[in-house]
Amino acid sequence: MRNKNEKQDKDFENSIIIGRNPVLEALKAQKPIDTLYVASEKTGSIGLIVSMAKNQGVVVKDTNNAKLEEMSGGASHQGVVAVLSCAQYSSVEDILEVSAKKGTSPFIIICDEIEDPHNLGAIIRTAEAAGADGIIIPKRRSASLNSTVFKTSAGAASWLPVARVSNIASTIDLLKKQGIWIYGTDAGGADYTKTDLKGPCALVIGSEGNGMGRLIKEKCDFILSLPMLGKITSLNASVAAGIFMYEIVRQRQSGL
Repeated sequence: MRNKNEKQDKDFENSIIIGRNPVLEALKAQKPIDTLYVASEKTGSIGLIVSMAKNQGVVVKDTNNAKLEEMSGGASHQGVVAVLSCAQYSSVEDILEVSAKKGTSPFIIICDEIEDPHNLGAIIRTAEAAGADGIIIPKRRSASLNSTVFKTSAGAASWLPVARVSNIASTIDLLKKQGIWIYGTDAGGADYTKTDLKGPCALVIGSEGNGMGRLIKEKCDFILSLPMLGKITSLNASVAAGIFMYEIVRQRQSGL
């Protein structure tokens, strides 16, 4: 019987494609590639791979041979490794359609540079359980729908739409045009229990270390905070997100 670490290694092996020709064929077949890692000059076949990946909206990251050797387990990577998505990304329009079909006010979670895949997976799991319409993440400086996120979400990533966008600030502007109020989360905000969250809302959860970016914070209509009564002044991002999400659920169910 395989131990837990062996199973995790096997799961990772099944989520990557190694070498120029295999990656090129995967792109031609439009496989759900999440991230392309490149450690070669972007000429010849590598240049073609990078160009095709960008045209398909794949995130391309420059790396080094040592990283690719680690990812490929010593196999011949030829300067390129592709990591597959464990679920298909949706669009912001897909997420908006969820509430339209349910006949409910939009309930969206925006993750502003949540880079820890365990945090993102936990947020997705809680959001699905709380009845959120979907998650929005940025293409850069964010965890993506990899195997760790999928496992941590307990499969919720298969059910909850996740949109990956180039610009969170522009996406917030789009949501505002749809009549959605933007609620940021920060230590200097108002008491989360005394803010009306029953209407159409998008809840912004900031990064683990720095919170929301300055521009994102400025674009929020309201800033919410949690009371911190102990010596620790912050909570894990996924824990804080869960508290805020279930306050929205509480208010919508009770009408308070």
